[in-house]
Amino acid sequence: MGDYLDDLNEPPIPEVAGLVTVAERYSTERDLQDNVDSAAIWHGPAGQHWLIATAKETDRLLVYDAASGKPQQKFGSSGVGLGQFERPNGVFVIDDLALVVERDNRRVQVLRLPGFEPLMHFGSVGEHALRKPYGLWVHKLASGDYRVFVTDNYETPDEQVPPPAKLDRRVQQFLLRDTAEGFRAQHERSFGDTRGRGVLQIVESIWGDPATGLLMLADEEEYAERNIKAYRLDGSFSGQRMGGGVFHYQPEGIALYACADGSGWWFAADQGKQANYFHVFERRSLEYHGSFQGNTTLNTDGVWMTQQPFPGFTGGAFFAVHDDGNVAAFDLNEVLGAMRLKTCAP
Repeated sequence: MGDYLDDLNEPPIPEVAGLVTVAERYSTERDLQDNVDSAAIWHGPAGQHWLIATAKETDRLLVYDAASGKPQQKFGSSGVGLGQFERPNGVFVIDDLALVVERDNRRVQVLRLPGFEPLMHFGSVGEHALRKPYGLWVHKLASGDYRVFVTDNYETPDEQVPPPAKLDRRVQQFLLRDTAEGFRAQHERSFGDTRGRGVLQIVESIWGDPATGLLMLADEEEYAERNIKAYRLDGSFSGQRMGGGVFHYQPEGIALYACADGSGWWFAADQGKQANYFHVFERRSLEYHGSFQGNTTLNTDGVWMTQQPFPGFTGGAFFAVHDDGNVAAFDLNEVLGAMRLKTCAP
């Protein structure tokens, strides 16, 4: 992600009132050849705690011990077959499944953990085929099926953002079902406003909140105000936008700290090479609360949050990609404490 804006046009480092610095607990080994984009966590039934990251240039998944950041394995190779990738961008882990968006294969591939067994892929053919997909969010339904939302940054032949009238397919929605014959995916709808405040210009990161019925989409809006647009889970624009006037660079990774009582906090990366911030907003009102930064983390694409305790992280962790080369881990208790955020009741 983050392929659009010219780094040389990045604005000067702004002053962010009340900015808090939180030290990274660790950063994974760095290899710029990988071009790391997004990350996700898997807490396995046998005590596995894996950090899984996508490597866009080397067409593979990087797997680390989430507690220490130590490398565990690398999976995948370049190609079009199952278990192969062409520019993997977004990754989402749910239950024992890892779903990976491949921009250049124009599909979503489904793998079963812990063995990374390739099960199927979808989205690459048919009337509603993906054209330039980036990010995804997956919602498990009461039926046991999975609803998959995929952002699609298709362009004009000269690689420009299409006119608003052509932006009605910025998000593609699929239903993923485990059947007796294996997983099957069905396209449900495409959506995106074509005029007004809900138009999605350049949209990559996406995250949903079933409790509020909102689907948050980070829109870089290259030539206008950058913010997070709040759609509804039915594909309509809610009329709400989050972070207008707060983002200085590119709105990118989105994560949600969710409490059972309905309270919580949205986290969103403000991706800059000179400075890099994580802005925090109230879950329901979407009002801005404050911002923090790491000691070293810059140019963040994807983020992931886990509220599940695991070794070394008693309250969970927040993960952020650092400058295309690796992933930084933050202790979630430290972040919440430094930001004076209400924590979930035990």
